[in-house]
Amino acid sequence: MDSAQADAYLRRLGAERPARPTLDVLRELQLRHLMTVPFENLSIHLGEKIVLEENRLLEKVVGARRGGFCYELNGVFGALLTALGFDVTLLAARVYGDEGRLGIPYDHLVLRVRARTVDGGDWLVDVGFGAHSHHPLAVGERGEQEDPGGVFRVVEAGAGVGAVGEGVGEGEGDPRDLDVVRDGGRQYWVELRPRVLGDFVAGAWWHSTSPESHFTRSLVCTRVTEDGGRITLSGRSFTVTAPGGEKEVRELGVDSEVLAVYRERFGIELAGVPGVREAGGGG
Repeated sequence: MDSAQADAYLRRLGAERPARPTLDVLRELQLRHLMTVPFENLSIHLGEKIVLEENRLLEKVVGARRGGFCYELNGVFGALLTALGFDVTLLAARVYGDEGRLGIPYDHLVLRVRARTVDGGDWLVDVGFGAHSHHPLAVGERGEQEDPGGVFRVVEAGAGVGAVGEGVGEGEGDPRDLDVVRDGGRQYWVELRPRVLGDFVAGAWWHSTSPESHFTRSLVCTRVTEDGGRITLSGRSFTVTAPGGEKEVRELGVDSEVLAVYRERFGIELAGVPGVREAGGGG
């Protein structure tokens, strides 16, 4: 990513170019990303090809002012952080599903970020998981990490942490790997070996075509709000979640109302209302 592309990305986030790659800058950029760039899977249902190449992701997120899902959002955000002087490593993760079952290999992409300053440290950064932490999580901290998105812990993979240990066999955790826990429930298993963006192509293809993927079975568009809450448009259901967790759900009627919410609340201009496509023909 060149300087002009990085500046355009920062304008998309409403951020100034930082003087140094500090922890405070990382925290601000992550939160601004979550408030500005929606987590959404609309491309799958609009018949748009998902291409995990930096320039194509910039065209989508910055040029077209769209969002995306994990591979796209964390992939392009990692490129921005690298351009700003952070030390960024792409990591593969597997998401915990029902009864603690793990998803496919390369199920999710997260970032390990080191700020090259005295206050820097080593952090897990994720702007592509929907409802998750608003700020970076300290990789080396094993206690609770308070965050507007919940109470988080980063622990050795498979380690016993109460009820969240269900579904993970004794000794399954690789000492090199970590689990991210939110409010007592395991979210995903992170492999600490470095990856490159091309490693995630198969995972993106599976999630955008398989009938077993939740992305092919539903529509979602969501972002953090300025007050720390969240707005989510799932099909025609529009949910406003307050910072305290209270939810207000409104069913949208005519297409113009749905398109107005995409435009006015998420900054996404669409020619028509997307509908769930049959799995096997998208991505």
